[in-house]
Amino acid sequence: MLKVLFMMILMIMGTQTQAQLSSDFYAESCPSLFPAVRRVMQRAVAKERRMAASLLRLFFHDCFINGCDGSILLDDTSSFRGEKTAGPNNNSVRGFEVIDKIKSRVEKLCPGVVSCADIVAISARDSVLLLGGPRWSVKLGRRDSKKAGFSAANSGVIPSPFSTLKNLINRFKAQGLSVRDMVALSGAHTIGQANCLTFRNRIYNESNIDLSFALSRRKNCPATSGSGDNKKAPLDIGSPTRFDHSYYNQLLDKKGLLTSDQVLFNGGSTDSLVGTYSRSLNTFYRDFVRAMIKMGDIKPLTGSHGQIRRNCRRPN
Repeated sequence: MLKVLFMMILMIMGTQTQAQLSSDFYAESCPSLFPAVRRVMQRAVAKERRMAASLLRLFFHDCFINGCDGSILLDDTSSFRGEKTAGPNNNSVRGFEVIDKIKSRVEKLCPGVVSCADIVAISARDSVLLLGGPRWSVKLGRRDSKKAGFSAANSGVIPSPFSTLKNLINRFKAQGLSVRDMVALSGAHTIGQANCLTFRNRIYNESNIDLSFALSRRKNCPATSGSGDNKKAPLDIGSPTRFDHSYYNQLLDKKGLLTSDQVLFNGGSTDSLVGTYSRSLNTFYRDFVRAMIKMGDIKPLTGSHGQIRRNCRRPN
């Protein structure tokens, strides 16, 4: 009886947490929020198309470490080490200056109202939209964490570019995300770039790769470790700055740049989903949007938990 009561309490608490997130959370307190974010995003993406992919990735890396709480934005302090220099993020995650600009603009309009965590969520949606992808209503109402999770970021909760399919499935499952969510969210690799360090082994040592594709990637990624590690290649060679479904067609042709890309279509349980998304842009968009909203629901700080940071880089 006590066990049943405990489970009911947990379910009610979880429902209440999600209910506190809504697309109209700032409708009265900051009605000009969305246009303000969009203007900064438009300038940033016009200046560098890759920035859209970077800000989308920023949201992913924030949510996978202790929930979508803006902790990834925090710099090191005397009391904690930030997440920026953790293995999956160091010299890789970027876009912090764009978030700073958005926050500065929003603070002038609505001081002390909008969280940095919500700004990251909105910028991720706008990143997709500005590169021709789908639109969706972003659920808002998150608050910002007061500390970072350096150890958590280094614990393997963020899948690496060398992941097996089993590892990908398990890492997403741990966040409450299904296999379908994982394959749809992987479609974010239809935009952006990767460093040679992350795909060197694939293009020189793996067999499930189109030879001409491997040879073309080798031209800008030397075989020797430490040589050209930061040289970049597009994750989607077909349309690297357009949010579409060509990423999945690329996997069908064994042209996935990362090991963690190609494992989605390699004789395993996710082959059929890759095929579905390669054939239907609308199905991919539908599932991607659902998965993004679901990911945005990962352990948000709401109510009296956390704070609304004045500066996204440090606690108040």
